[in-house]
Amino acid sequence: MKKLLLLALFCFVGSGVYAQKNSHNGHAWVDLGLPSGLKWATCNVGASNPGDYGNHYAWGEIVSMEEGNESDGRLYGTSTSDIRGNSTYDAARANWGGDWRLPTKAEYQELLDNCTWEWTTQNGHNGYKVTGPNSQSIFLPAAGWRYGADEYSVGLCGYYWSSTPREGDTDSACRLYFREDRHSVYWGYRYYGLSVRPVLE
Repeated sequence: MKKLLLLALFCFVGSGVYAQKNSHNGHAWVDLGLPSGLKWATCNVGASNPGDYGNHYAWGEIVSMEEGNESDGRLYGTSTSDIRGNSTYDAARANWGGDWRLPTKAEYQELLDNCTWEWTTQNGHNGYKVTGPNSQSIFLPAAGWRYGADEYSVGLCGYYWSSTPREGDTDSACRLYFREDRHSVYWGYRYYGLSVRPVLE
């Protein structure tokens, strides 16, 4: 009997330790088994669970439009390099701290090239279940986009900022775009309010 109790206690504690290992600075992550070894957060910035939309940010802004920030983005019209990990401009690093940061354009492309994408619903919200080579998955809700107080394409499309500026253009930056019948990496104007999904190296 004592052995069974000790075994149960070990399993309980062990599972708790494992859960803690899969979080960083208070936010959970998933290893999808990607070639880069990159780890993806389970939630958007501003969301409390994977199915929630979270907040929308202009590129280079760390205060969301939901919080009343109506700026077109401090970096709109400005020549700049990649902003990943820069807490002045990277909404993932500024809001979650630690080593969290925005994904690059190439890291979104890795997600597209190496994962299975399934359009589904979680917590009543449409989006994609993205399953990696190791069968682990994340959910990306179709949170639409925002400009000021107005929201567009909510439940129909997902738009997620990367840290990569569009080459040769000071007005736009690269982002992940998806809807039910397609998903790709493209670009968007920096004043759009898009979702942010942090990553860890």
